[in-house]
Amino acid sequence: MAKKFPIRPSHPERLCWGCDHFCAAHDMRCGNGSDRTPHPAELFGEDWDQWGLQNDGEPATPATGESGPRS
Repeated sequence: MAKKFPIRPSHPERLCWGCDHFCAAHDMRCGNGSDRTPHPAELFGEDWDQWGLQNDGEPATPATGESGPRS
């Protein structure tokens, strides 16, 4: 079973987030390249897990201006 992915880790720069091992940045077991994979919070900011969600936590629907599927 996969480990639960931490939403807001205290020190994301210390781990590689590329697989389920969550290895230390200086000792990657999986061989996932030569650089560690950054946590989404490092790339996109602290609110990365709220992107695309409405206020009630449901996925937002795209505003395309169309009123339904095309026939």
